Amino acid sequence: MADIEQLLEELLDREGGYINHPADRGGPTNWGITQTVARAHGYSGDMRALPRDTAKRLYRSIYWQAPGLDAITAITPKIAAEMFDTGVNMGPGIAAGFLQRALNALNRNGRDYADLAVDRRIGPVTLTALSDFLRLRGKGGESVLLKAIEALQGERYIALAESRPANEAFLYGWIANRIG
Repeated sequence: MADIEQLLEELLDREGGYINHPADRGGPTNWGITQTVARAHGYSGDMRALPRDTAKRLYRSIYWQAPGLDAITAITPKIAAEMFDTGVNMGPGIAAGFLQRALNALNRNGRDYADLAVDRRIGPVTLTALSDFLRLRGKGGESVLLKAIEALQGERYIALAESRPANEAFLYGWIANRIG
């Protein structure tokens, strides 16, 4: 199973401490947690002082437990880890939508399992399709599915940079640190 504690430590090390980049619409962040998210979940202090443990609690609650990644990790820890990281950077709904879109594109026109509604939520139908896909495609299928999710992620990063030139300040890092 994907070890959420290890994933949290790796994420916090990657995100680093306090940043207030002028091109970042999210405003001040610490450990990658935006001020908006921190405030919405009860943190009222200075973002420079956001405790590491508070950041871990928020990540676990918002980006792991709420989207149901425990259920994904019981099936495929690698996909759960990718969805966690993608969800942190783009939102859990985007990550779930990438999984659903990839599963739809890989179901051989519905021969392996029915198309999913891309509702951006992980529920029993998505979990069943994921299990069916991996059962039919084996271990190699997990790698292909991971590549498909990362391809969607990369396309979104480029689209974000194309639609808002200020995002180009982040594109290299997004691709270097979030894909692969």
